[in-house]
Amino acid sequence: MKALILVGGFGTRLRPLTLSVPKPLVEFANKPMILHQIEALKAIGVTEVVLAINYQPEVMLNFLKDFETKLEIKITCSQETEPLGTAGPLALARDKLIDGSGEPFFVLNSDVISEYPLKQMIEFHKVHGGEASIMVTKVDEPSKYGVVVMEESTGKVERFVEKPKIFVGNKINAGIYLLNPSVIDRIELRPTSIEKEVFPKIAAEDKLYAMVLPGFWMDIGQPRDYITGLRLYLDSLRKNSSSKLANGPHIVGNVLVDETAKIGEGCLIGPDVAIGPGCIVESGVRLSRCSVMRGVRIKKHACISSSIIGWHSTVGQWARVENLTILGEDVHVCDEIYSNGGVVLPHKEIKSSILKPEIVM
Repeated sequence: MKALILVGGFGTRLRPLTLSVPKPLVEFANKPMILHQIEALKAIGVTEVVLAINYQPEVMLNFLKDFETKLEIKITCSQETEPLGTAGPLALARDKLIDGSGEPFFVLNSDVISEYPLKQMIEFHKVHGGEASIMVTKVDEPSKYGVVVMEESTGKVERFVEKPKIFVGNKINAGIYLLNPSVIDRIELRPTSIEKEVFPKIAAEDKLYAMVLPGFWMDIGQPRDYITGLRLYLDSLRKNSSSKLANGPHIVGNVLVDETAKIGEGCLIGPDVAIGPGCIVESGVRLSRCSVMRGVRIKKHACISSSIIGWHSTVGQWARVENLTILGEDVHVCDEIYSNGGVVLPHKEIKSSILKPEIVM
């Protein structure tokens, strides 16, 4: 079985992290985003993953070579010379996806994090016998999204309503699809949208079905949602494999700590924190709702909340970093500095406080 992951473009919403690596390689819960998906696909028997990409394919492939051997799964790239939207890449990767077996293939949006109930999706697809299955998730504010209107009993999709003004339903496209090869025949090789151009046509022929996603879902393509996604992911880890989470008198709530990280005396860490490999957290540090990436050093009595600390950065003694501060790679925050929502580009030293959210070049 095969799968296509829509990797796409520059990851501008996650800058400054994506100035150092392509977005799918940015760690989420101590593992590159895209690896969460590749592992889930491998677990249900996918043998080949195609990455639809228009930016830095060499970087991606070099990085994923290790995982290819480790996971015993084939990973290839389908490179766009121009952005092709969400459907064009399927036409471009046609020869890689269609092997004559007639088997359906998965398509995933690379920003989506969930429990990936792909096995249930295969069953659902077999039972309804349509041409395409999409995963949908329930949201509290459907007016911000494109809503999928469907028959509750069968899951048959009736129509799509973009950012509805009046309530038509609360289920939105979750960015995970299972498609028969015939879907590719419907797509021209040009920039085109699968959600707006392809799916409505399949729905009009009564061949599109939606399965409601069990468990959590988040598009983690921007910082606020990345932090929320981390909370949901760690919650799910607590339910499904709590042995992976840290415990001890200095831990509050769900915390993930790489085994090579060192944590000093008298710290209070959590809830909803991920600490990456090789990090050094000195004594008396307070961390909550944050992601601390590989090789970071946090000095004594610093306090970090609702922020992302990029690779090999340092946060000085008694510094306070909060309110969606994002530090790019190799940023050094001096002692006793306050950052309120600063977005700091890589290789910077911060010597004066950032009092309101701003970008520091």
